[in-house]
Amino acid sequence: MIAKPAPPVTLVIFGATGDLTRRLLVPAIINLTRSGLVGDSLHILGVGIEEGDDEFLRKRLDDFLEQLRKGGEEETHKDDAWYDLRERISYISGDFTKDDIFDEIGRRLGPNDNAAFYLAVPPAFFGPIVEKLSDHGLMEETNERFRRVAIEKPFGTDLASARALNACILDRVEESQVYRLDHFLGKETVQNLMTSRFANMMIEALWNNNYIDHVQITASELVDVGSRGKFYDATGALRDMVPNHLFQLLAMIAMEPPNSFDAEAIRNEKSKVLKALRIYTPEEAKANAVRGAYGAGSLDGRDLPAFRETKDISPDSRTETYVALKLLVDTWRWAGVPFYMRTGKAMTARDTEIVITFRKVPFAQFRETEVTRKLPPNRLVIQVQPDEGMSMEISIKSPGPLVDIEPVSLDFRYADKFDISKTTGYESLIYDLFIGDQTLFQRADGIEAGWAAVQPFLDAWAANPNAPETYAPGSMGPASAEDLIRRDGREWHELGVILHKPRG
Repeated sequence: MIAKPAPPVTLVIFGATGDLTRRLLVPAIINLTRSGLVGDSLHILGVGIEEGDDEFLRKRLDDFLEQLRKGGEEETHKDDAWYDLRERISYISGDFTKDDIFDEIGRRLGPNDNAAFYLAVPPAFFGPIVEKLSDHGLMEETNERFRRVAIEKPFGTDLASARALNACILDRVEESQVYRLDHFLGKETVQNLMTSRFANMMIEALWNNNYIDHVQITASELVDVGSRGKFYDATGALRDMVPNHLFQLLAMIAMEPPNSFDAEAIRNEKSKVLKALRIYTPEEAKANAVRGAYGAGSLDGRDLPAFRETKDISPDSRTETYVALKLLVDTWRWAGVPFYMRTGKAMTARDTEIVITFRKVPFAQFRETEVTRKLPPNRLVIQVQPDEGMSMEISIKSPGPLVDIEPVSLDFRYADKFDISKTTGYESLIYDLFIGDQTLFQRADGIEAGWAAVQPFLDAWAANPNAPETYAPGSMGPASAEDLIRRDGREWHELGVILHKPRG
């Protein structure tokens, strides 16, 4: 099956001179242009505060793509596809909280032009921009045109703010017009989760609490806070990663089979999972969470100051750069199966993975044999980044006279089969925005359900005067994170031990 080209559309990018636009959005659109999924009927209208004309924005993007070319990636980012797209880029400069910007956008758009508005701006502007778009009639749809708005995360900072933002937006536009992005959902491995489950009977038949012992979801970052101190001190690891990235991965893993691959059918099942997350009492929240902040040390060959000594970070900050949680999904399928999550900065490696650990087989049949090694459980490791792929760990007998159990892995890497090295992860999301497919986008009720599960942790930490536990840069987090999972008789999976293992 060949994907159809997107319909004619003008992509209006608020924040067109920002980092997101040049690093991810424009390269993704170049890739879509090269693949034929968008054509000459796509126009980009950038909106930014910096003064300039059409050529100003084009030159700004030229300069950035030239930097990539010097890194040896010219064929990926700067070729005929870029020069073709370049002529269809225009720019409006001004303050997008003022009415004249929206009047000008209205003049640039024809009465029957399709338009998608992309809010690549700080979260404080999400509501005001949508209100302005609505007030100026720019979100009105007809039989001849569609109008959609794409909103980057974070969508709220707690349950109350998420509800308020949803109420503000949905007071002006329909849910069908709102595309709440989580770029994790653009990754091929994440999109493949549903296919892997529902197109393979041998997997789906085991996908329940009769066979699965527990699930681990890890998003480890090698980078530190860096120059984002002001943003990060007001946000922290929990708000930044859990209610969006990690919960979307959890929803993909734990959802029930939808009755079709229709967008709403899939989003219904994902929302049901998030609504089934157990809402902890304050005492349960304290017992099932760990937070940490990295101290001073060496990271990736350089000296790193402690988080609280970083520029724009308060010296008495209680913000966490690491969080580990134990969560429960109260459904028939998942009753009694814990979901362990962890994410943090300045850790061992950049690695995002999901590990499904199956229950151990009964050991009785091996009691008459000389098993010299403890029989390990089977594991399915889903590598989201950087080396996208999947691996099933099974047990075999190693050569020799003894029944000596050896774990081996059956690996699949996307890079071995498909060329996905030149994609940004935004290609699918932008294409789906243009064609009106909301499958990979979050819905209001799912957003609020995620924040409802996170809120007890936020409340517990707000009431706790103690600073997060310190951990060493380049480690896998504070010691209490190990205690969190070990008290249940389990261990964290060592990152990358399967998919990153040398071959030969």
